[in-house]
Amino acid sequence: MKRPTTVAAGVFKAECLAILDRVALERESIVVTKRGRPVARVVPFTEPAASSLRGSVRFVGDVFAPSGESWDADR
Repeated sequence: MKRPTTVAAGVFKAECLAILDRVALERESIVVTKRGRPVARVVPFTEPAASSLRGSVRFVGDVFAPSGESWDADR
């Protein structure tokens, strides 16, 4: 497995737009470091699956009808 590319925070600040273009074009992640320690990872954007939760919720009965439970909303 290839080790992720690391970039110092100062270099990232100076070359941010070019680094973002590189991440998008080459689909590689880059780790941003501060004083040699990782602080952030820049990764290519991926669209979330639009149908990942589709069909996972069911409504049973009238969801707006009173539940019959008593409770004090003024506490």
